[in-house]
Amino acid sequence: MSKRPLRPTTLVAAILSAITFTTAGTAAAAAPAHHGAAPAPSAVSRIEDQTARAIAVALTDPALRAQVRSAALSSHEVDLQALSGRATTASGKALHSRLQSADRRIAAAKGLDAKVGSLLRLRLGADSMRTALTAESEPLVASAGASDDSTTLTAYDSRGRAHKLDTRSVPNRPVYVVDIDESRAVAAGMAILHKAFAEHGLSTPAATTMDAAGWWATKVDAVEVYDDQEPWFKGDAEMFSLVTGFGLDGKARVDSVDMPYLNNDNTVYYPNQILVNWSNYKYNLADVVMMEDDGDTNYLSLAQALTTALLTIADQGTYIPLVNAVLNAMPTSWWTDDPDYVESWYTLAQGSTGRLNGASGNGWMTVEPYFVQQF
Repeated sequence: MSKRPLRPTTLVAAILSAITFTTAGTAAAAAPAHHGAAPAPSAVSRIEDQTARAIAVALTDPALRAQVRSAALSSHEVDLQALSGRATTASGKALHSRLQSADRRIAAAKGLDAKVGSLLRLRLGADSMRTALTAESEPLVASAGASDDSTTLTAYDSRGRAHKLDTRSVPNRPVYVVDIDESRAVAAGMAILHKAFAEHGLSTPAATTMDAAGWWATKVDAVEVYDDQEPWFKGDAEMFSLVTGFGLDGKARVDSVDMPYLNNDNTVYYPNQILVNWSNYKYNLADVVMMEDDGDTNYLSLAQALTTALLTIADQGTYIPLVNAVLNAMPTSWWTDDPDYVESWYTLAQGSTGRLNGASGNGWMTVEPYFVQQF
């Protein structure tokens, strides 16, 4: 699921120009973005593309082709390492070795420990292709790493030849899409962020100040993100939020919140999820930046950039929004199908309740104060 209401380079400028900072930290909606030139493919996208071509060529093996077809028809997505690990032919075993190497390279490119395991997945490009995926069909293989803005998608046949597909319409010919298990990647990435924030004192729990009976939180009752330009080859979204404010020690604070249920656009979800633990914050205000991992997020670099930026911000004795600091911490090159900006909410208060529209008009959430009791 693509989130593309604003381009990052114009997003930061739009927020800085459209947001009026006052002592209360009020903010206006961000301005529309201007689309620039298509960015160069990222390291993860290149690896996915190379993997797609290797799989396409390997499908000349009838046994492997039948194995992949059966797996694709019986599951939403297929673990490529697990699938190729069961191969008995020479081509299947050779593909397995190549996939192991690709998974390690992807983990490194995303700043994750190699212990994260298999990340590469394969699925049919669309459910409508299921009837066309017969034993006699010759499916193409493409990578999901192409930019959301691309009008064409490169797919490969069994001879390794490239074919250009229209991203705006689903092909009649079946297409396998190579993608990343974003759910696993985001979970591992959140662990990287949590560790880095804690090591730099940006997310240290403030248990000593907590009321003996419990603590107040902001709970998300419902949330929806808009997007009506999703290309057919993209899979489910994997989103997370960064909650920023000032901790009790006066330092900028950031807490990462995984939101794995947010898979589809124009769909209302009812997570009843805790978003902010107010016992950790000095002021009764915080900001929320929602982002999506579109495949290329390097979580180690993200953690380093955020900690470097936020550690330079001092408490001025009054609350100031930190959204622009978060976004400015990210180099322009990271926004190549990287941690896509989805939406932001400024000056979320401890007492906020009801529907809150996002600053860029790409989503909303309904929140309420919630007291978490201690037992």
